[in-house]
Amino acid sequence: MEIINKILQKTDIGARLSFPTGKLGCLGEWEGQSYYVDLNVRDSKQKLWAFRCRKRRSGRHPKPWLCGEWLEFVEHYGLRVGDRVVLVREDHPVLGPQYMIEAKRRIILLGHEIWADVVAV
Repeated sequence: MEIINKILQKTDIGARLSFPTGKLGCLGEWEGQSYYVDLNVRDSKQKLWAFRCRKRRSGRHPKPWLCGEWLEFVEHYGLRVGDRVVLVREDHPVLGPQYMIEAKRRIILLGHEIWADVVAV
């Protein structure tokens, strides 16, 4: 299940990755008054990243975002404004929820737009 498919903006590469509130339920159990959930996320090279999904403590809209090792991920892949990230959840019958992330960059090839995998720097 695709959770996030977002073209990165300045705040996403400089501070945290924000995403739509409607996707919060896809990111694990929000127990009681918890304002964060820790996620172990694998990239395309099977490297494990420790992201923390946080949400606002008050107000009508939780406004979720990813932090933790997010900025290290951005630096590792040399991500920039206009790149795309895709976060996917797959439910494994034994291991439970598994999260994968891909980094993509827009390329014009022979007049056609494609999204190619970003190679780590």
